[in-house]
Amino acid sequence: MSTSTENSEHPGTEQAEMPFAIVQGSPITEVPRDLYIPPDALEVFLEAFEGPLDLLLYLIKRQNLDILEIPIAPVTAQYMRYIELMDELQLELAGEYLVMAAMLAEIKSRMLLPRPHMDEEEEDPRAELIRRLQEYERYKQAAEDIDTLPRYERDIFGTIVEFPDRSTQQEPPNVSLDVILKAFADVLTRADLFSHHRIQREALSVRERMSLVLERVRGDEFSEFKDLFVPGEGRAGVIVAFLAILELLKESLIEMVQNDINGPIYVKAAA
Repeated sequence: MSTSTENSEHPGTEQAEMPFAIVQGSPITEVPRDLYIPPDALEVFLEAFEGPLDLLLYLIKRQNLDILEIPIAPVTAQYMRYIELMDELQLELAGEYLVMAAMLAEIKSRMLLPRPHMDEEEEDPRAELIRRLQEYERYKQAAEDIDTLPRYERDIFGTIVEFPDRSTQQEPPNVSLDVILKAFADVLTRADLFSHHRIQREALSVRERMSLVLERVRGDEFSEFKDLFVPGEGRAGVIVAFLAILELLKESLIEMVQNDINGPIYVKAAA
């Protein structure tokens, strides 16, 4: 009685029906009669397994079982229930799951059979399965550890800084490459005169020879190109020294000049 009285006193306060969906700005309060909802549309899968070993390892860990002492009977029963559940959900069962089920049944039957008394102890029927589970667990843990590492474009993002107004100009040396190669050929000829048979192999470093060349050309005085080589080191030592000089020219750490055509080449430290 009180409800009807209140509605009669306040006719404009009736609560409107709440829409269960809004499509393109229009509220929908009734389910369309021609709407078809497939029976599997509302199914939710909480667990996803990558294979039969993954499912078996999940069942063992869920019950806090020792992997070295697997109770085959209850684990097999749970495994089969999961396979039946997959079948009910209309999932395509891979043959590997059924093979694992057959293996569990075989292990269970072997454990039920009486064992003959022999001097040598028979291997536990679960041994091979335990080895496979342990190996799979190691690989799975390694994959999870690798996935936690920082990954480029997922956890780490690179930045590229451009300087459009910045320009660097490096002037080539005043001496042509042909002249340098001719002078180097003369050095090789002199090095061959000092070549001899060696038993041990000496370690030659281009970076170390670059430091030695910089020490020799230190200061404002010019040093002759040929004086930067030690012919007694043989062909290998001369080649390393030549590579060091070219690297110093590339990095603009030394300067090379030639005053006359076919004249001597001089080298000094860059200003």
